[in-house]
Amino acid sequence: MTMNLMQQIITIVMVVAGTMLTRFLPFIVFPSGKPTPNYIQYLGKVLPSAVIGLLVIYCFKNVSILSGSHGIPELIGVAVVALLHFWRRNMLLSIAGGTIVYMILVQLIF
Repeated sequence: MTMNLMQQIITIVMVVAGTMLTRFLPFIVFPSGKPTPNYIQYLGKVLPSAVIGLLVIYCFKNVSILSGSHGIPELIGVAVVALLHFWRRNMLLSIAGGTIVYMILVQLIF
């Protein structure tokens, strides 16, 4: 299925508008001169931990300890993420390092 020129233009305009809206909306809703509302500060404190917890549950939801690799690559990957994060306190390094170790384990060892 192909789009004609008008559909392509409309799609590009909508993507640009959506991107600009998501980039500019926080600065419009929360200008620099006004204090940030308490509920936004609360969400900023609790959401990172909640998202990490959700990701951990999602990653382990289909792991079967009774078959296959028994969840060993997943557990090693999580351990690498935790160790890297405690060592360097760099979220990007932690996630990338754990993902790389997990992929190596799954592709080459298990």
